[in-house]
Amino acid sequence: MNVSVLEVSEQTGLVPNTIKRAEGTNELSPTTRANARLLLRYFTERGVVFVPGDDTCGPGARLALGASFKGERRRSRRGGEEDSVGPNDDEPN
Repeated sequence: MNVSVLEVSEQTGLVPNTIKRAEGTNELSPTTRANARLLLRYFTERGVVFVPGDDTCGPGARLALGASFKGERRRSRRGGEEDSVGPNDDEPN
């Protein structure tokens, strides 16, 4: 998604440590229901689909078809400067 913990924090109102705790485990997250709902809404609104586990695989997440993150920032491989993600990440912006 090319989104940082700080960006999620700014857009959800959650403190960065809450987000780090939520993403830092494959077990039940040590976060409140209200915070989990905020994170769930944030990511689902951006095209993330959360997939439940079953008898053969654990739970996970994937991007919905057509999900676009145009305009999100990412770190460039050239010296750490940030640039925008375009429709084709292989082409320079």
